[in-house]
Amino acid sequence: MGIRDLFFAQILMVVVPEFFGASAKVGASHVVLWLLSVLLFFAPLALVVVYLNRRMPLEGGLYEWARLSFGDTIGFLTAWNLWMYVVLYFAMIGLVTTTFLSYAMGPRMAWIASNKWVVLGTSVVLIAGLVFVSRLGLRVGKWVGNAGSGLTVVTIFMLIALATIQSWRGVLTDYHPLRLVMPPLTLFGLNVFSKMTFGALCGFEYVAIFAGESRSPGRNIARATLFAAPVVVLLYILGTSAMLAYVPPDSVDVIAPIPQALRQGLHAYPLLNILVPISILMLLMNYIASFSVAFSGNARLPMVAGWDHLLPAWFSRLHVKYRTPTNSILFAGGITLAASIAVMIGVSEQEAFELLLVWSFTFYALTYLVLFAIPLLARKETGIRPGVWLRVAAASGFVLTLLFVLLSVVPIIDVPNPWGYSLKTGAVILGANSCGLVLYRLGARSRTRAKA
Repeated sequence: MGIRDLFFAQILMVVVPEFFGASAKVGASHVVLWLLSVLLFFAPLALVVVYLNRRMPLEGGLYEWARLSFGDTIGFLTAWNLWMYVVLYFAMIGLVTTTFLSYAMGPRMAWIASNKWVVLGTSVVLIAGLVFVSRLGLRVGKWVGNAGSGLTVVTIFMLIALATIQSWRGVLTDYHPLRLVMPPLTLFGLNVFSKMTFGALCGFEYVAIFAGESRSPGRNIARATLFAAPVVVLLYILGTSAMLAYVPPDSVDVIAPIPQALRQGLHAYPLLNILVPISILMLLMNYIASFSVAFSGNARLPMVAGWDHLLPAWFSRLHVKYRTPTNSILFAGGITLAASIAVMIGVSEQEAFELLLVWSFTFYALTYLVLFAIPLLARKETGIRPGVWLRVAAASGFVLTLLFVLLSVVPIIDVPNPWGYSLKTGAVILGANSCGLVLYRLGARSRTRAKA
C-alpha cells in the first residue's frame, strides 16, 4: 500500500457516517463540540499514533505496540478487544444496507429495513462476499477501500453543496454552518460529546495493522495521517451542519442520517430526485468498503497472535496463492454472522443498531486506553521516551476515551427499557473480556505443558 492508499484508508476508517446522526442530536452546538473533540482527542491521537508507528512500524499495529510495551497478556487482550470491535461493527452490515436501500428506493420499500428475514439474508450475502474479497488480499481489497473512501467524500460534499446553494438562494435562511453555540451542560450533552470524540474520531491507528504490507510504513503512515486529518474535520463539521438544515435533532435517523438529509434536501427538486438513490448508493459503498478494510485487518490479528504463539498455529496458515490467513478469515466471518443474528432477537432495528454500535466502539475504546497509556507507562526497555507535550496529549486522549467507556451504558436514543439496555451493554463488555482472559490463560497453560 502506497501513501495514496493509506490516505484513503485513513479517511475510510475515521469517517463513520452514523456519528453524523449522533452529533446532530445536540443541534447547533455541534460546532463547538467538534472543535473541542479535535483539540482534546483527535490531535492527541494523531500525535501518539505517528510517534508510536515511527518507533514500532510492525505488522499488527496496536497489538504489537501493546505487547512490546506491557507484555503478552495486555497485548492479547488488546488484540481480543480489537477483534471484538470489528466482529460486532461488521455485524451491522445487514441493518445498514437494508436501511440505505429503503431510502434509495423510496417510501414504498421502507418495509425492507424492518423485515428481519430481509436483513438476515442481506447479512449472509454481504458477509460471504467480503470474506471472499479479504481472501484475495490487499491487491484487490485496497481498491475497494479507495473507491468507498472517494465516494464518501463526494456524497458528503454533495450534501454540503446542496445546503450552501439553497442558502445562497434564500431557501435556507437559518443555515449557518459555522455558528458557535455553547452546548448545554447536561448528561445527555456529555454523552453525545463522548460519542463525537472517541466514536467519530478514532481509527487513525488501525491502518498501522497493514504496516508489513505498506511501502515505508514509518514515514508514509505518518504523512497519510497528517494529510487526512483536516479533510476528516471539515467533513464532520460541515456535514453535520448541512444535515441539520433539513432534519431537526429529534427526528434524526441514527442508522442512515445522511441519506435521510439528502432525501429531504432534494425533495423540492423533482428533476434532481434521481440524485437521491445515486448518492445513497455511493455512501453505501463507504460502508461496504470500510467493512472490507476493517475485516481484512481483523483477520490479521489472530494471524499475528499465532506467530507469537498466543493462539494455535491454525489461525496463521496462509493461502498458497494469495498468502492471506484463510482460516482466520473464515472464523471471523462465522462469528460475525452469528453476532448479526443474535442482536436482532427481541429488539427493534434502531435499538439493535445502537447496541451493536455502542458495543463495538466500547471494545475499541478499551484498546485506546492501552494506546494512550503506552507513552505514559511503557516499560523502560522499549526505549519509548516521549516529551512532555506528547505525554500531555496522551493523558488528554486517555481521559476522553475513559469518558466514552463510562457513558457507553447510557443510550442516546429512546429505548423501551433503559436499565435493560445498560445491563446488557455492561454484561457483553465484561463477559467478552472474561472469555478472552480465560482463552489466553488456557493457551498459556497449553504452551507451558508443550515446552515441558
